[in-house]
Amino acid sequence: MYSILLILHSSLRWLILVSFIYALVRAYYGWIAQQKFNKLDSKVLLITSSLAHLQLVIGIGLYFISPVVKYFLHNFKTAVHLEKFRFLGMEHALMMLTAITLITIGSVIAKRKATDTGKFRTIAIWYSLGIILIVAVMPNW
Repeated sequence: MYSILLILHSSLRWLILVSFIYALVRAYYGWIAQQKFNKLDSKVLLITSSLAHLQLVIGIGLYFISPVVKYFLHNFKTAVHLEKFRFLGMEHALMMLTAITLITIGSVIAKRKATDTGKFRTIAIWYSLGIILIVAVMPNW
């Protein structure tokens, strides 16, 4: 089960990155060019947010069955000083949770904006913050 979730989690990140890049390009273009926020923009927002939340659910599942995290939690005083254990046991999980929170807040605020420019600006700003965090704490192994 662990191996399957790990492969799924590791593979899904590339789809999520592509989705975020597409969403950000549309958001910045829509904001700068003052485009109309249309059905495609709503779908991109929904799909990108949903993929991020799916990744979060898979990540939470991994967190509770990972041997690395189990070692981290049971040997905290030692493991917190070891980079790989600290990264997966604490840094990656907390920062990804923060990134998903930023993305969710941005999605909710954007949906409530009265103007199309406001929607695009909100998505551009909040999604940019989220993707910066995601890329910063994405494992490179």
